[in-house]
Amino acid sequence: MFWIIVIAVIALYVFYKKTHYNDPQELKNLFKTTKGITDEQKASLRYFLNDPACLSKKPITDEEYDAMVVNVLNSENWKQKALNKIGLDEDQLKEIEPVQFEGYVFENAYSKKSDKDDLWRSSCYQISWLFFSATQLYAYQYTFNMDNFDKKEQTLEYFYKDVTNFTTSSDTEETEVWNKKAKKFMKEKINSNRFTIVVPGDKFYCSLKQNDETERAIQGMKALLREKKNA
Repeated sequence: MFWIIVIAVIALYVFYKKTHYNDPQELKNLFKTTKGITDEQKASLRYFLNDPACLSKKPITDEEYDAMVVNVLNSENWKQKALNKIGLDEDQLKEIEPVQFEGYVFENAYSKKSDKDDLWRSSCYQISWLFFSATQLYAYQYTFNMDNFDKKEQTLEYFYKDVTNFTTSSDTEETEVWNKKAKKFMKEKINSNRFTIVVPGDKFYCSLKQNDETERAIQGMKALLREKKNA
C-alpha cells in the first residue's frame, strides 16, 4: 500500500508539472503590472520568453502564436473600418486600387527570432490601409499589442503636391529580447521593413512584409505620384 501511495503521489506531481507553468519572476512581475491580463496575453508573453527550460510546460509554438495574431486580424473588416474613419465612400477613392500593408512592429515590444523558420516576430502588430482620391492620399493605421491592452489608431491625409516621396527601407528598431544567460528581457537592435510616406518635415511609417504584391502596389503608388506631380 505504501508504494502504491508513493507512485500515486509521484504521478500526480509529474502531471502537475506537465500541465502548469512555473513562470520565472520576470514574467510574474509582468503579469502583475497588466491589470485584467487574459490567458491569451499570458501565452503571448510566455512565447517571447523563448526559454522552455524555465517552464514546466512548453510555451506555445510559432504556428500557435501566428494563429493568435490572425484571430485578431480576422476580428474586424479593417478596410471598411478605415473607410468609416476616413469618412469617405470608396467610390471617391479610386484613382488606383487601395493598398494594404501589415507587419510586426519591434520598437517598444517583446521580440523573438524563431529557431524553426528564422523569422522575427514581436508582441506588436500593425495594419495600414491607403486610399487615393483625385487630389489626396488618405491613410488609416491600427497598431495593437498581443501582450497587453495597448492599441493605437490614426488617420492621416496628404495632398499629392505635398508628398515628397514613397520609400521602402530596412530600418533599425530597438526591441526587447529574452536573454537566457541573464534570465531577463534585454534591449537588442534588429532590422525591420517599413514603407514611408515622406512629406516636408515629417514621415509616416507603415510596417510591411516585403513581397511581389507589396512591391507592385508601391510601384503603382509611385507612378500615381509622378502623374499628379506633373499634371
